[in-house]
Amino acid sequence: MDKKIKIALVFGTRPEAIKMCPLVKRLEQNPKFDVVTLVTAQHRNMLDSVLELFDVTPKYDLDLMKPNQNLWNLSSEILLKTKEVFEKERPDLILVHGDTTSASMSALSAFYSRIKIAHVEAGLRTFDKNYPFPEEINRVIVDSVSDLMFCPTDKAVENLNVSGIKTGIHKTGNTVIDALFYTLKNNKDKANIDFLNLNPDLKTILLTSHRRENFGEPLKNICSAAVELVKKYNDIEIVYPVHPNPNVQNTVLPMLKGIERVKLIEPLDYAPFCALMKKSHIILTDSGGVQEEAPSLGVPVLVLRDETERPEAIEFGTVKLVGAHKDKIIQNVSLLLDNKEEYDKMSKSANPYGDGKACSYIEKIILDYFGIA
Repeated sequence: MDKKIKIALVFGTRPEAIKMCPLVKRLEQNPKFDVVTLVTAQHRNMLDSVLELFDVTPKYDLDLMKPNQNLWNLSSEILLKTKEVFEKERPDLILVHGDTTSASMSALSAFYSRIKIAHVEAGLRTFDKNYPFPEEINRVIVDSVSDLMFCPTDKAVENLNVSGIKTGIHKTGNTVIDALFYTLKNNKDKANIDFLNLNPDLKTILLTSHRRENFGEPLKNICSAAVELVKKYNDIEIVYPVHPNPNVQNTVLPMLKGIERVKLIEPLDYAPFCALMKKSHIILTDSGGVQEEAPSLGVPVLVLRDETERPEAIEFGTVKLVGAHKDKIIQNVSLLLDNKEEYDKMSKSANPYGDGKACSYIEKIILDYFGIA
């Protein structure tokens, strides 16, 4: 193949950007690639901060975010808008990431356009179509139409095989570890969290919760657990970056605003968030990415979900499922605060999500796929 390989990388949310920007940077440095970056801006402000951090300037910005947008409108917009770009650019391959609506609809659009598709972070499954919603079906759609699947772990490879997919599968590790190591190494000035005025005499517990399945009663249970924990332990401080979604704000603010040693903050840019994760004693989260990042930092993670498509860290012992159940959250946080042996067991376990070289592995696989040494 004499001409450059034209690759379009498509993403739209902050988590996708974190995991795709290191890959954009890697491919842009290789003269064998013609790289086109397209963002849907499914998330706007949170996406832009990551693009700035990694110094990535998209060629196309669809700017699709609207207040309280629904899945029907967003899906149709992504299909139609990416169609226009794909018809103009005619890439040899598009890369999408993970399980967002941006990923599933962009992959489907490329499939309709008869363009080859690669899925970064392929093979994650709960095998429950309703949990997480709609992410489980999004990733099934992407894997179903993909030609190359870059799996973070052996379990993800196994999931694809069980699903009947046998070809195009490669284990690469997770690009989020590349992003984490890059950020902590190259952005120390941006990773300063002194402005949070955390009490150095208190253990920091980081809390994040924003997924759809936790809206309503589950999020109320999580907030109630936070209140009980600061009452029970006077040596902890809970820090909660509150997502701007009204479904989150309208629950969290009435329940937690003004509670002593519960610090509600604006969502952080990625660099300071990495620094906050590193400083934390325990992390409570329903985020997928945090489940992957924290084990590299030696921080125990309690997952505020009943199921996870990332079971590897549970098997390795760095992560534990507690769901959005008040008593279970309090019980497991208390165990880690009271029992050093249990804490050490979780904090010193290995990270199953790779060595921080996933982008280089993906680069080589793509070159091999197109027959270029």
